[in-house]
Amino acid sequence: MTELAGSAAIVTGAAGGLGREIVRLLHGAGASIVAEDIVPEVADLETGDGSIVSLCGDASLSSTARQAVELALERFGRLDVLVNNAARFLGKPALDISDEEWDALLATNLRSVFVHSREALPHLFESDRAAIVNLSSISGVVGMPEQAAYCATKGAISNLTRQLAVDYSGRGVRVNAVAPGAIDTPFLETALSGFPGGLVEAKEFVATEHPIGRISSPAEIAEVVLFLASPRASFLTGAVVMADGGFTAR
Repeated sequence: MTELAGSAAIVTGAAGGLGREIVRLLHGAGASIVAEDIVPEVADLETGDGSIVSLCGDASLSSTARQAVELALERFGRLDVLVNNAARFLGKPALDISDEEWDALLATNLRSVFVHSREALPHLFESDRAAIVNLSSISGVVGMPEQAAYCATKGAISNLTRQLAVDYSGRGVRVNAVAPGAIDTPFLETALSGFPGGLVEAKEFVATEHPIGRISSPAEIAEVVLFLASPRASFLTGAVVMADGGFTAR
């Protein structure tokens, strides 16, 4: 595919299970990419031809967002797509969450979306195919047990997506979000680590909670991200796409 040929993108949380798949699909569609993550392993995504460059940094910091934008402009001369994928999970009820845990999760999950969007938007205005794709969750649409902070962050991402679309779609920047159900990644395994019956039983239980009867693969969610980032989604803005195997349909 060449639908993103000539485009330049930033992908945060690029070293994770979903992030790597997003990078792979966007690159396969022709985009050059700044792959950003807090872990040094993000450097493994770099390509010999320089079409994928890495940035190791904390996505919640304005300085990291600024570096990512500057790197895209320096290496590729433009910026067309921003994918806000960086996230952490916290599985605790509200009564057990400390101030520090609350603030840390909001910083990684929500402030990262804000600071990257704020830094990217002035340059996205100059693109004729500008798109921001944010990663929300089913936890941003419905209440989930023992996910007070995580639900709050993902719900805020969904509504920030709509708000940015209202302000900036008229300036040529489409802003959409994907709200996945469970994805078969190390992120999910971390979230399920305390399940009494072990990881296999936990995944089986989570699969039954989705009417489709299974957990998604990273590639399935990355395909939705690619669609929203591409000209194929030219009339979509302010949408939160429920890629959740029917979880929220019940």
